[in-house]
Amino acid sequence: MSKDKYQILSDEIYQEIGGINNVESLIHCMTRLRIKIRDMSKVNMEKLKKINGVLGVVEADTLEIVLGPGVNTKVATIMNNEAGVKEGETFPETNSYQSNKSEVEKKAAEVHAAHKASLKKTWWRSALQHISAIFVPLIPAFVGAGLISGVAGILRNLLTAKVLPMSWNLGVTVLAMISSALFAYLNIYVGINTAKEFGATPGLGGIIGGIVYLPGIVAPVSIPNIFDGKPLAAGQGGIIGVLLGVWLLSYVEKFFHKNIADSVDIIFTPFLTILIMGLFTIFVIMPLAGWFSNSLVGGINWVLKVGGPISGFILGLFFLPMVMLGLHQILTPIHLEMIQKLGFTPLLPILAMAGGGQVGAAIALWVKCRKNKQLVNMIKGALPVGILGVGEPLIYGVTLPLGRPFITACVGGGIGGAVVAAFGQVGSIAIGPSGVALIPLIAHNMWWAYILGLLASYVGGFIATYFWGVPKEAMLPVDEADAEVKERREAEEQAYNLNMSTSGENEVKDNAKLTTQEIVAPVDGKVVSVMSTKHALTLKSTKGNLEILLHMGLDTVELKGRPFDIKVKENDIVKAGQPVAQMDIGKIKEAGKDPIVIMTITNMDDVSNFKLIATGTVKADMPVLKITSK
Repeated sequence: MSKDKYQILSDEIYQEIGGINNVESLIHCMTRLRIKIRDMSKVNMEKLKKINGVLGVVEADTLEIVLGPGVNTKVATIMNNEAGVKEGETFPETNSYQSNKSEVEKKAAEVHAAHKASLKKTWWRSALQHISAIFVPLIPAFVGAGLISGVAGILRNLLTAKVLPMSWNLGVTVLAMISSALFAYLNIYVGINTAKEFGATPGLGGIIGGIVYLPGIVAPVSIPNIFDGKPLAAGQGGIIGVLLGVWLLSYVEKFFHKNIADSVDIIFTPFLTILIMGLFTIFVIMPLAGWFSNSLVGGINWVLKVGGPISGFILGLFFLPMVMLGLHQILTPIHLEMIQKLGFTPLLPILAMAGGGQVGAAIALWVKCRKNKQLVNMIKGALPVGILGVGEPLIYGVTLPLGRPFITACVGGGIGGAVVAAFGQVGSIAIGPSGVALIPLIAHNMWWAYILGLLASYVGGFIATYFWGVPKEAMLPVDEADAEVKERREAEEQAYNLNMSTSGENEVKDNAKLTTQEIVAPVDGKVVSVMSTKHALTLKSTKGNLEILLHMGLDTVELKGRPFDIKVKENDIVKAGQPVAQMDIGKIKEAGKDPIVIMTITNMDDVSNFKLIATGTVKADMPVLKITSK
């Protein structure tokens, strides 16, 4: 891909995410762009997913666009340069954006009201975002330093075996020293990034990370653990302690900035913040985080030891769904904590088997789907980086769109995980790569066990996919596959219109044409949800389990509930004909909105037949639709 194509890809992404003014900030990781969007209603998800070069899109609080390794770096650089910012910095809000902001916010409110239910900002989603922002910038450092450390380890083993002359010893020592520049002071780097993420001064976060090393404390001098009286150990609490300490520091610093006079703020805020959080880190956080990290590492080792291959299978099986949802970021501090405690992480080699399952599944698809040139070309492009341990191109470009191959690839990952776990402590001395690229980082000369697991995941993913995971349409040329899908959809649409004689019928009463301000329940059922803007509510029928959306007016979310009076609340049981809401038609019309009431069945997959009984003007107690549930 030439530079011109990177520019085209950048331009197309900007176009479908609402333009440069709709971006708050943009960073990249190994395969993805991570974009904070100002207004999600301006993002055209369907067109974004269809851009040539976009392998997948994860819609969350942060929009994640999968481009693949190398491509994402170049596109991120172009997009940030066009905004005139460095990576991670906030994009400027131009006058054109500001002038349209009120209109944008109205639209955003409507979109959020309709779709945000599946993307609610929970504490764990927020935590994952923060963890990702803290560690993603360090991943290139982990990869580079880790590989140097792996090379140094291999050379050291060759020196011990006297394969290499002793004159190589200095070079090996220098390589080990270079890799230690990251791992020996990792807490400080994490402290700085954590402070940036939570809006604190980066230097103060670095100090908290440095305090955990207990600099200047040399035997026989020691600092007691106030909980058990034993001396604190340098590094006790590790990464977990630094994350907690700097997070709390951000609140302390903001408090002092707010309450100390501007004239002396520069002097007393950093002084008091460091003093308070330094003491708190030493005497509270280090002991507690040390206990927690020891328990966490010990617990994981216990599970792997007791569960053995079963634990490995479960971990390998479910890691791909975690990657797909971006949840794998939560494992980064756990890996690093285990490396600090044990010198290696036994989790990473097991989880890396998930990528091996993807490779095996892709090869099986290649063999069975040779007529599908488009799919084969996608596999050819994604397979090499998949073998090297970057799985997103295979996930989003190959297996996930086809459905079943994604599941059989997970099975292959589980098989590989079981094999690795069966050999005991197969660990990695650094994080970053997986697949074949992880081989130089395997500790204790257990690389052979890792390779066996990788081969098992390839074979497992291949067999499971070859026999059970290849959809019929994937084996056809693209034009024939499209025709088959179209024919199936038309058949499904015709099936909905069949007048079938079945059991389990519901008579649904609806206001087909509104003649009153009072809205009544169309069926007996339960209130599932009421929108905060009061313009819509959902019910679940007692008979047939129909999911029914009652939407009062068009674009009335913008009225923020003013014309509506909701008579029920969530979990209330209602009867057909019972008033559930009242709407002021006059106010709705004054606002230029249509007061029509829309009733929608949202789970049509559970409906085998429906029949329209009445049209035109109807009364609230008149049957309108007859629906047959499956």
